[in-house]
Amino acid sequence: MSIDKTLEYARANQDHFVDDLKGLVKIPSVSFPGFDAGKVEESASAVAGLLRSRGLENVEILKLEGAHPYVYGDWLHAPNAPTLLLYAHHDVQPAGREELWKSPPFQATERDGRLYGRGAADDKAGVVVHTSAISSYLKTAGSLPVNVKVIIEGEEECGSDHLEEFLSKYKAKMQADIMVLTDTGNYDIGVPSITTALRGLVALDVAVKSADHPLHSGMWGGPLVDPVQALAKMIASVTDKNGRLAVPGLWDKVRKLTKVEETSLKSLRYTVKDFRKQSGVLPKTKVIGNKDLLRSMWYKPTFSVNAIQASSRKDCANIINESAWCHMGIRIVQNMDPKATLAALKKHLLKNAPWGVSVEFSGESTNPAWTTVPESAVFQAASRALAKGFGTKDAVFMGCGGSIPFVGPFSKVLGGAPALLIGVEDPYTNPHSENESVHLGDFAKSIMSAVHLYKELAEISRN
Repeated sequence: MSIDKTLEYARANQDHFVDDLKGLVKIPSVSFPGFDAGKVEESASAVAGLLRSRGLENVEILKLEGAHPYVYGDWLHAPNAPTLLLYAHHDVQPAGREELWKSPPFQATERDGRLYGRGAADDKAGVVVHTSAISSYLKTAGSLPVNVKVIIEGEEECGSDHLEEFLSKYKAKMQADIMVLTDTGNYDIGVPSITTALRGLVALDVAVKSADHPLHSGMWGGPLVDPVQALAKMIASVTDKNGRLAVPGLWDKVRKLTKVEETSLKSLRYTVKDFRKQSGVLPKTKVIGNKDLLRSMWYKPTFSVNAIQASSRKDCANIINESAWCHMGIRIVQNMDPKATLAALKKHLLKNAPWGVSVEFSGESTNPAWTTVPESAVFQAASRALAKGFGTKDAVFMGCGGSIPFVGPFSKVLGGAPALLIGVEDPYTNPHSENESVHLGDFAKSIMSAVHLYKELAEISRN
């Protein structure tokens, strides 16, 4: 089966596909508590409309009590061909500090070969890659070489809290032979990549309190415990002077890398210069662990504080605050038990809480790490498809420091079906930060790769 006309259609309709993406980006579908849940509903409706317009059938919005909506669609008319479960998510992170955006976060804006906007890459581009490749086949060949089921999640960014319930209710509908998840990134612009490892995440809120109300820092300062200082000491105790996680016992389960992973790390030749360029870290700020950066970002546990608050810049006064709060998390790796890690972190924080301050934990969440070995024919087919779509010799196997809660549970429900993690992000995408963007050239190449992927996977099934 020649796919030349399908590829030609995909190339010729890139502007339409970009317009599809712009239409999704304009909806502020932030799934975090405290934001308008109606916008996530609006986003689900828009995604459902896009799936229908691009030729998918049986499109429906799947709902659970208390959960943001998922969107489902399928095309199941390829006898004796494998069924692919195509995943992306339509919810997004909050915009962050809007004054730092160079263009409005929910107004997709083209600039210097990139499309800027919240969700432009993570992960509304993933939605459109799927619909565009499907549409390209249906508009030219009238059919697909494989069967597809498309599932677009609505609560990935806030932790997929209802995932187990969703899988229990819709397990039969999700059954497939291969998973294709378009929610990761490429090693660099123009370098197609398949992610084979994801770190998990253990996160919680920590509140420290020393009094029942704020007090004048001059009149009461001295004997009065400052909860901000207490929280700072607790946070500082979680890592050592080199920034390495220092909670007892957490390194015991960190696994050794496979030969494939070690080979990939050596081949990528990532440098401190690369890291500084991609991250934008300040020139005089030290890069921690600069001898082995990719190993540290992909395959080792790390600690971060995502938000901290006592008073605020606006309301700053000469007081000692009565309380301080932060949200913190540990990115865990394969073999680290999420619940055991959470328990160890809480125990460590309580042990290092000074001066008898009150400590309360809330907002706890745990997601496991995930890894796979890319040795089957499915991975080789994906590698060929990506190389063809990007016009390169090979695709790269890489790890990812982020988390996708969907992957592990879904793979288990599908009986260990191969999971291909393929994305459109790159080191300059800024997901979760201000000025998020997608490289429009790589977006187009990702669609072409998806066209090749469907054909490659159909052929290995026949063989």
